[in-house]
Amino acid sequence: MTSTTREPIHRVAVLIPTYNERENLPRIASRLRASVPDADLVILDDNSPDGTGEVADGLAAEDPKIRVVHRAGKEGLGRAYLAGFALAMDEGYDAAVEIDADGSHLPEQLPALLAALADADLVIGARWVRGGAVRNWPARRKVLSVGANAYTKVLLGMGVNDATAGFRAYRTSALRAMNLEGVESQGYCFQIDLTLRAVRAGLTVVEVPITFVEREIGVSKMGKDIVREALSNVTRWGIEYRAGQARSLVQRALGRPVAPTPDVERQR
Repeated sequence: MTSTTREPIHRVAVLIPTYNERENLPRIASRLRASVPDADLVILDDNSPDGTGEVADGLAAEDPKIRVVHRAGKEGLGRAYLAGFALAMDEGYDAAVEIDADGSHLPEQLPALLAALADADLVIGARWVRGGAVRNWPARRKVLSVGANAYTKVLLGMGVNDATAGFRAYRTSALRAMNLEGVESQGYCFQIDLTLRAVRAGLTVVEVPITFVEREIGVSKMGKDIVREALSNVTRWGIEYRAGQARSLVQRALGRPVAPTPDVERQR
């Protein structure tokens, strides 16, 4: 059930997973500190071989609002965020933010996402809604993203337009309600997985339009394996969801009680 009265957001942890982002990290950290000066930045480095961890340590030494979590090795985006969520929940933060280190998510737009948490449990910075935009993407990337989101929306019956988006803010109370122990997804699929868990937990999901900018420095981490994982998992979840709908129809026909199907309660 979704609470009609939500607690105000005071403490925010901005989670920044890194792997070989030594050039981008100082820039994104500086822009975040200017955009959300009261938030704490938590850099989650997967033992980057290019020295990103050392750069992060330098930033933390100069700014008490920045801290670094050194992870043993490259375990993927999903595992890094799960570690950050656990930290945010354990240390009493009211909200946890997902943001890329490469500059594709504009820190200047984060205040709008946090403001929307006043009426939501999860706020997604969405590209494929009215007012959203993408800069410097080739046509094939746009087709892949739009197609993946359309496939997800139709197959899973969710009212979310950009379930693969990685710029988002969660209330930590929502994270506690989402049964994160079973999450094993990565990349695109990690974001879809958590969106689906939020919807099935009866939480309020709001989409706020953002402008996504393709990175200028470094190499994208998205590969064919990430796309295959998303396609495989979403297809499996969709089959399970549609099979559940079919069972519900049979139960109705037999006059048996049917549990309601959760859906997104609110969307902008």
